[in-house]
Amino acid sequence: MLSTLLWLPVVGAAIVGFFPGNLEGAKLRQITAFFALLTFGWSIWLLTQFDLTLGGLQFQEYLPWIPQIGLSYSLAIDGLSLPLIVLNTLLTGIAIYSIGEKLERSRLYYSLILIINGGISGALMAQNLLLFIIFYELELIPFYLMIAIWGGEKRGYASIKFLLYTAVSGLLVLAAFLGITFLSGGTSFDYDAVNPQNFPLNTQLILLTLILVGFGIKIPLVPLHTWLPDAYTEASPATAILLGGILAKLGTYGLIRFGLQLFPETWSLISPGLAIIGTISVIYGALSAIAQKDIKRMVAYSSIGHMGYILVAAAAGTDLSILGSVAQMISHGLILALLFHLVGIVERKVGTRDLDVLNGLMNPIRGLPLTSALLITAGMASAGIPGLVGFAAEFMVFQGSFSTFPIPTLLCIVASGLTAVYFVILLNRTCFGKLDNQLAYYPKVLKTETIPALVLTVIILFLGIQPNWLVRWIEPTTDLFANHITLTKTEQIAIK
Repeated sequence: MLSTLLWLPVVGAAIVGFFPGNLEGAKLRQITAFFALLTFGWSIWLLTQFDLTLGGLQFQEYLPWIPQIGLSYSLAIDGLSLPLIVLNTLLTGIAIYSIGEKLERSRLYYSLILIINGGISGALMAQNLLLFIIFYELELIPFYLMIAIWGGEKRGYASIKFLLYTAVSGLLVLAAFLGITFLSGGTSFDYDAVNPQNFPLNTQLILLTLILVGFGIKIPLVPLHTWLPDAYTEASPATAILLGGILAKLGTYGLIRFGLQLFPETWSLISPGLAIIGTISVIYGALSAIAQKDIKRMVAYSSIGHMGYILVAAAAGTDLSILGSVAQMISHGLILALLFHLVGIVERKVGTRDLDVLNGLMNPIRGLPLTSALLITAGMASAGIPGLVGFAAEFMVFQGSFSTFPIPTLLCIVASGLTAVYFVILLNRTCFGKLDNQLAYYPKVLKTETIPALVLTVIILFLGIQPNWLVRWIEPTTDLFANHITLTKTEQIAIK
């Protein structure tokens, strides 16, 4: 079942890339969308087969691969990975329809999107540390090419910066995994074969620091964030959706899976520092977003702040905060994808992303009224307005973290108010007012451009009203993580 989820998009990428003859861009898009839809349907079917009474791993697959180096083909999912896999397959389809009608080298672009889909799913399902690294690094070259070939004016600078930062991220994580495996006996990289909790505390601290910095680059957290504004801004809307909507979640996933779960004792010791870093990221992201004139760059900086909530919640280590951190991953992915999709529509139709130029897009005759209405909804969701999924996720983060870190949580709540500030600035200048040029009639928004935005908006509304449809898949697994941390803290107290 999991292998199908992994290899289906890879087969699709091979067909798109090597299908004989000269296929038109529209035909290539249909083939790519077919495989993306098939993969998404398979992930939804997996949801229906998932046992909600179990918090551990399910649908396990295991095959020896290269036993000499401890590498095995080991796959499994739980409540942490399954929602992210569904998000990955959903956003792949959204990204395909965020691509403009005219696309050069479309065969390569569509193939890369499907390879990314399979690679991210593989990383989320991998239960062998070395296998995880293979999938984790597999994303590097496709994203580099997508930014370098189809990006904006500064795509060369942005793509090289992305390549260097994320390459360092992979090397740091690999170094930590090598240390964990060798100190555990060095016979296997399988997740259940390593037990770093028996290591000396100083050794655990070094290994956990490597993991935190490595995944912190991917998220990214302040001060490891400098690649993000350039990469997100210069990337095409489809690439930005995949970068922010799902690739960054590999960083937060890695923190919880390989940081919190493998090193609960050390995690609880350094958790106050993690909460401070998360809070700084939240405030910095919000203030930086307020200062931007480019709406795409504004959305990029907002992503830094919202990812900081996840670190604060994970650092708190309570059952509700960890649940909220995973819910925030899903919420952020959906909202960011909607924002980047809509910003892409605005840029294609109006020809600019400059706040000083944009105006009056809500005009029902000559503007982009439906796009503007959806942009307002996305801004409200990102600002945490009740009734939308952003509020449900952030409420769990704040309520779960307050008992452990009251001051960082209060600062994050204040920063959520700053989120409302920069989105009010964006929406007021972009959607409202009069069109400056009375002769300007913007092109109509196509149905293929509107439908993805409507799908995301409906999901954001539905999960905001019925958040249980999201947390029911996550809660059994996050409860296990929280209980593990609680037991560790109890043992520490008993030893003291």
